[in-house]
Amino acid sequence: MADAVQLLNADDLAGISILADAPKGALKAAARQVEWFSLPGGRALFGPGDNADSIYFLRSGVLGVFTTDEDGALDFVGHIRAGEPVGEMAFLSGAPHTAAVFAMRDCELVQLPRPAFEKLIKRYPTLMRALAQMMVTRMRTSAREARSGGEPKVFALLATSPTISAVHIAEQLADALGKLGHSSVIVGPEAEDSASEWFDHLEQTHDVVLLHAPVADTHWFRLCLRQADRLWILGRADARPSEPLLPPDRSPARMFRLVDVLLLHNQGERVVSDGCDWKRAANAERVFHWHQGSKADIARMARTAAGRSIGLVLSGGGARSYAHIGAIRALNEAGVPIDFTGGTSMGAIIAAGLALGWDDDLMEKNICQAFVRSNPLNDYTLPVVALTKGRKVNQRLKQFFGDLQIENLSIPYFCVSSNLANGCASVHREGLLRDALRASIALPGILPPKVMNGDVHVDGAVVNNFPVDVMSHMHRGLIVGVDVARQKGLNVDDFINPPGFFGWVLRHGLQEAPPIASLLMRSGTITRRANDNSREEVDVLVLPDIAEVELRDWKAYDVAVEAGYRAMVTALKGGALERLR
Repeated sequence: MADAVQLLNADDLAGISILADAPKGALKAAARQVEWFSLPGGRALFGPGDNADSIYFLRSGVLGVFTTDEDGALDFVGHIRAGEPVGEMAFLSGAPHTAAVFAMRDCELVQLPRPAFEKLIKRYPTLMRALAQMMVTRMRTSAREARSGGEPKVFALLATSPTISAVHIAEQLADALGKLGHSSVIVGPEAEDSASEWFDHLEQTHDVVLLHAPVADTHWFRLCLRQADRLWILGRADARPSEPLLPPDRSPARMFRLVDVLLLHNQGERVVSDGCDWKRAANAERVFHWHQGSKADIARMARTAAGRSIGLVLSGGGARSYAHIGAIRALNEAGVPIDFTGGTSMGAIIAAGLALGWDDDLMEKNICQAFVRSNPLNDYTLPVVALTKGRKVNQRLKQFFGDLQIENLSIPYFCVSSNLANGCASVHREGLLRDALRASIALPGILPPKVMNGDVHVDGAVVNNFPVDVMSHMHRGLIVGVDVARQKGLNVDDFINPPGFFGWVLRHGLQEAPPIASLLMRSGTITRRANDNSREEVDVLVLPDIAEVELRDWKAYDVAVEAGYRAMVTALKGGALERLR
């Protein structure tokens, strides 16, 4: 596990901030059993299920905390920086570790085995109180707030072409960060011989550190890979990426895919590659687009670096999702920028329009044309897999989203479908947008399912109708959530002594779906437990009052939009606006 193990003395222990006030005798007694060791970047300190028989303190470097998902894959949670304790919750509770901790760069740690810790607290009981207070604070705050001190701070801007000025981009980011009230420093090859303590000092004295280097097999480039919390690969949209894009190495940022592409668009130049090409070549997690002269793009990247980005999550809810349009309009009027967006079902469609760059007028025009003026869900058929053929929906998705790839949207985007093969949510962050949307809106029994990669996908609302958890892993800033599926949305009278099929047709005709459509839609959009858990991760939760709007009432556009607008305005006046600025 560790390299270069050595013993410490009392003065070494006193250098740890939480032990600074401990009596010299207590430190001297504990020091006999304490070890100081180095952990190379990429190496694990401990993993889930490991015994917590020691508590650690990080002296230098950065550690990363990871949980494991249902498939056993590592899911990055946040950073631990110099001076902080590591593994204290499992250690004090006597339970095994529940997360994995890896060295994100070369680290130095102090290890206190349980006997040494017990000797220390006997003579310095204040330490136990300090640790207990820290644990209570972490449990009382949200996961994102608890990690606020562990956000990415060091970004490596890596230019893939000699014609890209990484310094110029860093300077624009530094200026935008300053306007946000964040200090930053730009560091280039002149620092390649600096010691690790020098880099630690930069992190301690600045909010953001911007390293810059050309992609090349040089000592400084590899040092940037090892020192950065996150890699930003700078590529040109008028050039194709080489594959492999980066030389092979074992830097933690690449091992754990903490890599983004920043695709540069210059005016008047022909686009020959897109976000899909660059994301694949860089094995990146996210793609950002930077248009020459765009102050909005610069500001978005600065907010992302500062942990001040804003993500908007829109739930599914049939015709009730029109309320999202009003909520977006209120955000626009208040000058609240949206940096990331995503959603489920109809919420996914509206979020896609936002990510595509539709303004308020174009959003209204397109949604009205697609859903209000004529119902795309009335190509009914004798059901084999669904009540409708789905052809009208396919045509409209093609009409409004064409062959757009998710990676090429103006802002990072996702949508959610439910994979019936494994019973889990599938998060779509790449590929053909209209295919992902078709899967996300395929309410079981209403629309035919979407087959993708050999699996059957239906509406994301079945598993996760309010995917705040997805957004919290997509970015590190604030989250605004609009949920329109919490109220009943059904006409109770439709289910009291209902007529038979032919009786319904005689009374209502073939252009209106029978109540089974509403029943299936409501059943598919409840996911109550997941929604309730999501509330803990939302910074601004908006619940429009649309109890009287039925899920399939596609003509209730004005009522739903106004409800969404009023709900968002009320939230912003209630203090949310100050948080989002």
